[in-house]
Amino acid sequence: MKTYKRKTTIYTLILSTMLLATACSSTQEGASNTTTPSPSSSPSATPATTSVASPTASPTSNPSVAPTASPVPSSSTSTSTVSKQIKDMFELAKSGKVSGIPFAANTSLTDDVEKSWGKADKTESAGSGIYATYSKKNAVIGFNKGSQIIDLRSNDAKLHTLTLSQIEQALGKPTDTKVNGDDTIYIYKASQEFQLKFIIPKSTGKVDHISVFDTIHSINNMAG
Repeated sequence: MKTYKRKTTIYTLILSTMLLATACSSTQEGASNTTTPSPSSSPSATPATTSVASPTASPTSNPSVAPTASPVPSSSTSTSTVSKQIKDMFELAKSGKVSGIPFAANTSLTDDVEKSWGKADKTESAGSGIYATYSKKNAVIGFNKGSQIIDLRSNDAKLHTLTLSQIEQALGKPTDTKVNGDDTIYIYKASQEFQLKFIIPKSTGKVDHISVFDTIHSINNMAG
């Protein structure tokens, strides 16, 4: 009887141990099943950057440039130009010359003019000389009786805008003034030999023509 009880007790212990082991096994399995799954690779902390084109800088205002008009010369520039023109005439007159006429008073002769320009449009006597008109050259050439040039006259169109005020501003007051009908002649002494004359009609108040006059050879020893 005691042996039976001992066996029963052993069986009971074995059974209890088995049940306990089973229970522990079940608990571990459940714990394993309820473990939070490891997440897959964590998402990148920095979101993918979307390529955004930087805004184009607003273009600098660059309106079409209108063509620049030719600058209108200031009055001072215009005055300076006219003054230089008149002073240049005076410098040429010192050597018996006029701009645009390739001859000189005192040194050139009638033959020189005719060889270069041909026969005059007309020839007439006036004062102490004989005057040959060359209309296409805007010139009148005066000779003495010895065929020597004593007077060069130019009526070039560029002279027709000049006034007495502009002349005096460039050259000062004239040496002498004479009147011939409607014309007033303003005389400047360019040298001991030559005079520069500006002929201005009262009707226009502007230069009609200029003259470079040889005061020494205007009367030639050969004059009859």
